[in-house]
Amino acid sequence: VQLQASGGGLVQPGGSLRLSCAASGSSSRVLYMAWYRQAPGKQRELVAGLTSGGTTNYANSVKGRFTISADNAKNTVYLQMNSLKPEDTAVYYCNRVDCNSASWGQGTQVTVSS
Repeated sequence: VQLQASGGGLVQPGGSLRLSCAASGSSSRVLYMAWYRQAPGKQRELVAGLTSGGTTNYANSVKGRFTISADNAKNTVYLQMNSLKPEDTAVYYCNRVDCNSASWGQGTQVTVSS
């Protein structure tokens, strides 16, 4: 499975970005998709997750600001990020778990700065 993440960039505090992660190379049933992030000097942390049944979970730090969603027809998961803060600056990675494997995208840099 290949995951291609995109949508990162430089944004001012209070701004918005939408990350996308497109999957290819697998027809296995998806169980769970998620976004993680890793800031310099910190461990990778879960930002948001989405089960095949539609249940979502979010890190406390992003609740009410970020929304995870998926387009199954496009094999793509999204992360809409609003009201961005400097502490959201990190490399964001998508993660996909299906019946056969778990896969990671290459990461996309999000920088929140004025």
